[in-house]
Amino acid sequence: MAKIFEQESGVNVIAEGSNLTGNIVTSGDCRIDGTMKGNIQSNAKVIVGATGSVEGEIVCKNIEIEGKIKANINVGELLCIRSNATLIGNVIAGKLSIEPGANFVGNCKMQNIKTEIPVVEKPEEEK
Repeated sequence: MAKIFEQESGVNVIAEGSNLTGNIVTSGDCRIDGTMKGNIQSNAKVIVGATGSVEGEIVCKNIEIEGKIKANINVGELLCIRSNATLIGNVIAGKLSIEPGANFVGNCKMQNIKTEIPVVEKPEEEK
């Protein structure tokens, strides 16, 4: 009989000084402190730290930007652009927060969207 277990999703981190070319698909949180060229799909929160930069497309539940992003973003709930952030791209968001000093170049459409992505099934554990 197979054991059934629940495992919490971890945080995916691209550390400062790291470069990633490719896509991230996750059900957990994602933090970018390095440089990324590619798409991000997350059922949770994406954080782009002060040293982070992303170029691509982002679909997530929540996002907090402190670094630089050149991407179109679909956010199911809250998009937070911090005072030292730069965002170049179009946004669809449920809620939007822009701190004084932040740079945002693009269009914003306010609406609730679904951010669910298919989750890969875990293999069954054998006896």
